[in-house]
Amino acid sequence: MVHDRPQPDTGGAPTLDQAQRQITRYGLTADPQAILVAARLMTAGARLGQAGEAHFSRFGLSTGRYRLLADLEDHGGEKSPSQLAVSLGVSRATVTGLVDGLERDGLVARRPSAEDGRASVVILTARGAQRLRDMAPEHYARMQAMVGGLSVEERTVFLDLLARLVEGMDALTAD
Repeated sequence: MVHDRPQPDTGGAPTLDQAQRQITRYGLTADPQAILVAARLMTAGARLGQAGEAHFSRFGLSTGRYRLLADLEDHGGEKSPSQLAVSLGVSRATVTGLVDGLERDGLVARRPSAEDGRASVVILTARGAQRLRDMAPEHYARMQAMVGGLSVEERTVFLDLLARLVEGMDALTAD
């Protein structure tokens, strides 16, 4: 029974009663449970972002730097900055900053594009590939442990729900 489970840490997100009071205070007709789910998701996202940064700092990386290295590795070790921006969902300026730092650390390098000599591509260096290999055992063990309290069936449902929530995120930024 769901009620027998210990109550999760809400991380400062409102309770259902608080969401209802806020809705009433503003004279709205919003669904308090929908507001509660959204508020808790936003709180969890912020906490996950902080935990991710602490996690990747163990390996001398940030979340963004790790994602860029992993994306390069997944695509044969080479991509243009604009391709990286699209696949990572960030701006070209963000990619430039990430690449600058990774290049200083010797984890990536820039070289002229074979297709267009005026453009450059970012390549994963042997040192960058080794960093990913070295961190993989601990990284994947911690990732698995993070969701270890969920059964296979619960993870399947969660992935479906998460995909639908991600689709709904545009509601926060739509004009």
